[in-house]
Amino acid sequence: MRIGTWHTVGRGAEFCVWAPARQQVEVVLESMPDRPVALARDAQGYWTGVVPEAHPGSFYRYRLDGKTDRPDPASHCQPRGVHEASCVVDHAAFEWQEADWCGIPLESMVMYELHVGTFTAEGTFDAIIPRLHHLKEVGINAIELMPVAQFPGERNWGYDGVYPYAAQWSYGGPTGLKRLVNAAHATGMAVILDVVYNHLGPEGNYLWDFGPYFTDRYRTPWGPAVNFDGPESDHVREYFLQNALLWFREYHIDALRVDAVHAIYDRSATPFLMELSRATEVYAASSGRRHLLIAESNLNDSVVIRPREQFGFGFDAQWSDDLHHALHTILTGELDGYYADFGKPEQLRQCLRRGAVYAGEYSQFRRRRHGNSPDGRPARQFVVFSQNHDQIGNRMLGERLSKLVSFEAAKLAAALVLFSPYVPLLFMGEEYAEETPFPFFVSHGDPELVEAVRRGRREEFLTFSWAGEPPDPQSPDTFASAILQWERKEGGRHAQMLSFYRELLRLRREVPALANMEKTHMSVDWLKEESVLRMERWAEGSRIMALFHLRGGSIELPAPPDTWAVLLDSSDSRWGGPSSAPPVSVGPEHHLSLSGHTAILAERT
Repeated sequence: MRIGTWHTVGRGAEFCVWAPARQQVEVVLESMPDRPVALARDAQGYWTGVVPEAHPGSFYRYRLDGKTDRPDPASHCQPRGVHEASCVVDHAAFEWQEADWCGIPLESMVMYELHVGTFTAEGTFDAIIPRLHHLKEVGINAIELMPVAQFPGERNWGYDGVYPYAAQWSYGGPTGLKRLVNAAHATGMAVILDVVYNHLGPEGNYLWDFGPYFTDRYRTPWGPAVNFDGPESDHVREYFLQNALLWFREYHIDALRVDAVHAIYDRSATPFLMELSRATEVYAASSGRRHLLIAESNLNDSVVIRPREQFGFGFDAQWSDDLHHALHTILTGELDGYYADFGKPEQLRQCLRRGAVYAGEYSQFRRRRHGNSPDGRPARQFVVFSQNHDQIGNRMLGERLSKLVSFEAAKLAAALVLFSPYVPLLFMGEEYAEETPFPFFVSHGDPELVEAVRRGRREEFLTFSWAGEPPDPQSPDTFASAILQWERKEGGRHAQMLSFYRELLRLRREVPALANMEKTHMSVDWLKEESVLRMERWAEGSRIMALFHLRGGSIELPAPPDTWAVLLDSSDSRWGGPSSAPPVSVGPEHHLSLSGHTAILAERT
C-alpha cells in the first residue's frame, strides 16, 4: 500500500492516508470544493480511494470527520507553505538521463555538505548545478544536501521540516531536486540527502490530527519523540520507511544521512533503524544501484554500523565527531562545553588509529562512561571532517575554522582529515577558506515560537565562555550573512587554499597507500613531546609518512632511517606558506625542520 497521493495517467489520482482514530476522511479538491470525495477505511485505519478529477497540479486537503481540513501528511509538494493545501505530483513525468548510473562505492567518496539556501545567492536546486563542475574539478564526488523536506517559511537549516515527503518549494520543489540529481549523476557525482526521522518541527506539524505519530514516553531536545515502539508504531514506521524509499525510487538519491539516530527512541526487539537498513538493502538489490545509509550518532556505539547478522543496525557508515573534537581542541585551545572531554594530544592519535576516542572511557562532559569499541569495523564506515554545519552553526557566532585559527593551521587540519584512512567530508566553502559564518536561522510565522527559539539559542551557549549575543535567528540579515561569496575563490589566500585542497585530493586518489582505506595498514605515533604526529600508511608496495606539527614555532626532527620523497609540504609558498624552498626528500642525511602548523607527506623511495 503506497502512502500519499499518486497520479496515474487516465485514471486521476489515488489517495492513501493513515488516520486510525477518525470516523470519516474525505478528499477536498480546490477545483470542486463543494464535492468532497469520501475515502474507504480498512481494518488498520488506512483510508484509500481514487479521485478521477485529480491531476498533476491539483490542490487538495483531507477533511477529517467532516469539519477539520488538513494538508496531506505524506504530501509530495507544498507550493503555498506548510499550512496550506497539498499538490498532486506526477513523478513519472520527469525524464531521467542517467540510465548507466549505478552509484559510487562508499570507500571512494569525498563528501561535500551544503545548505541549498545559502550555497548560492539564488538559493535553489537549479543554482547548484553550474557549481558542480567546480566541485568535481577539486576532487569532490558526492554532495550531501542538508534537509530539504518542506519547512516553515523560506529560511531554515532544514531540521524543522514537517512534510518529510515534500521537497522544499522555495528551493525548487520536486522537479528542481530531480534536475539537480540528474545533473550530478551526469557529472559523475553522487547525491546524499539528510533526512530527519527523530522529530518534526513544531510549526505546520499536523500529524497529531491523523494518528499517534508521537509518544509522550520519551522526549527529544527538539520536542515530542516519534512513536517507533509504542501502540500503532508499525504504521508510524511504515510512514518513514516509505519516505526513505521515495527518495531512492522517485528522486534517485544515492544515500541518506539519517539525522541524530541517538534521538530515535526505540526499545523494540527489531529496531526501526534495522528495518530501515533491511528495506534499503532490498531496494538497492532490486534497482541495481548502490543506496547507502549513513548515521549521525553521538553514541559512539558500533551497533549502528555492525551488520544485522551481528545484531547491529546494518548502516553503511556513521559520522565521527570525535576526530573533529580532538583536532579542534588542539588547534583552538577551546575546552568549554562538550569540548571538555577533549584537548589531550593522545586522543588525536587514538582517534586516527581506531576511528573514535571514547570507546567505554569516562566522559567528564557526560559524567559517565561513553561509547564502545569500534575495533573490527572498517575505516570506510567512519565519516570524518574538520568542519560541518553543526560544529560551525552551533557556535554563538557561527564562525568557520578559517576565522578561528591561522591559515597554516587550517591547511594542516585539511591535510590531517584527507590523509586519514576514513571517508572525508568537507563543508561548503571550506575548500577555498570561505569566511562567511554559518549561524542558525529560521523564518517561523508564530511570534511565540520565534521568541522561544531566540531564548533556546541563548541558553544553549551557557556552558561556553563566548561573549556577546547570538545573531537573531529570525532576522533575514542573519540568513544573508551565511550566503557563500564565490568570487573569493579567485584570488589571494582563497585561491591558494583551493589549490591546496585540489592537491590533497589528487594525492589521496593517486597514491596507493592513501587510497587504501584500511586501519590495519597504518601506524600513528607522537614525536617531539606530542608536538608532531607521525602517521605511516602502506599498501601495494607504497608506503607514506605524514607529519603534522600541531603547534606554533619551528622545530627540528631527527633524520629518519629511510629515504623519503616529499610529495607535499603545506608550508610551501605556492600555497601561501612561509617556505620558498621546501625539502624534496628526507632521509638518514637530512634533518627535517618544520615550521609551525605544518603538514608534510612523503613516500618511501
